[in-house]
Amino acid sequence: MPRGQKSKQRTREKRHRSRGDSQSHRRVQAPVALEESPTSSSPVLEGNTQSLSATESPYTSQESWGAPSTTITSSDISGTRSDEGENSQGEEHLCFSDVLPSTESSCIDILTMKVGLLEQFILYKYKMKQPIMKEDMLKIIGQNYKNQYPEILKRASERIEVVFAVDLKEIDSTSHSYDLISKVKLPNNGRVRAGRGLPKTGLLMTVLGVIFMKGNRVAEEDLWKFLGMMRVFAGRKHFIYGEPKKLITKDLVRLKYLEYCQVPNSEPPRYEFLWGPKAQAETSKMKVLEFLAKVNDTVPSAFSSKYEEALRDEEARARAKSTASGNYRGTSSSLSHPY
Repeated sequence: MPRGQKSKQRTREKRHRSRGDSQSHRRVQAPVALEESPTSSSPVLEGNTQSLSATESPYTSQESWGAPSTTITSSDISGTRSDEGENSQGEEHLCFSDVLPSTESSCIDILTMKVGLLEQFILYKYKMKQPIMKEDMLKIIGQNYKNQYPEILKRASERIEVVFAVDLKEIDSTSHSYDLISKVKLPNNGRVRAGRGLPKTGLLMTVLGVIFMKGNRVAEEDLWKFLGMMRVFAGRKHFIYGEPKKLITKDLVRLKYLEYCQVPNSEPPRYEFLWGPKAQAETSKMKVLEFLAKVNDTVPSAFSSKYEEALRDEEARARAKSTASGNYRGTSSSLSHPY
């Protein structure tokens, strides 16, 4: 065989091996929305099917952060997955190793690849508790794409947000350094415990969303059925969440983000989850609904019945805040002028 053909064959074989290795990496599914009675079919989450192996870049960790697309309805909680969900789960994940070694592949455009590279870089920096600097992000995307930096950064941060429920924010405008900020005030900026690691906020927001969509309480068995569709299983260590059952039933309960209660008069004992006081104080039904809407690339009003409930909750919160503020001003006035 001529030397040129042998070289091409070796390149193809390396690409196939790299694809197989990347497919074997563990992936986390993006949080998905649950609607009791959807008025229309919501779009599925798009743009999160890429993952980057640690062998392709010095900036990535040992995990991949792919996110299969799916939309979940209430029928899925009962154990029957919709055809749309079934098909999306069967889609093959495209890894960057498929496109980086060769220009033959046209599966994704170069801009999408840059978004994925930047996404992986940001997550790695967060995990290692290292500053996320603009100058480093510009190096990641390359000088030729400097003009596209704002769009690439926007898309990367949106992809991270819908999986991990954290926001990319500039924390120092002088040095242009950024950090991922948890949507609720979990300890260690979303990690729950001290040390390095990825945020647990996405799982918490998902659980809060399931509770909200199921009538503000959800049976433990129904919650685990739902999480199982995200490949999150009780008793099985997850590369982001650790042991999910401990995180949900112990850590998040101890931190008062969840309440874990026995169902009255249940024999054998059954348990259910409700929002805890910290969740009620730090987020709201509308914020959780907005998160679920972003995951499904839609708007909160698409979840019609729950949107109305979230609006009523917002109004009640506003009234309570106004009353508390009025009481505080009255108390301050009486203290200033006791006679």
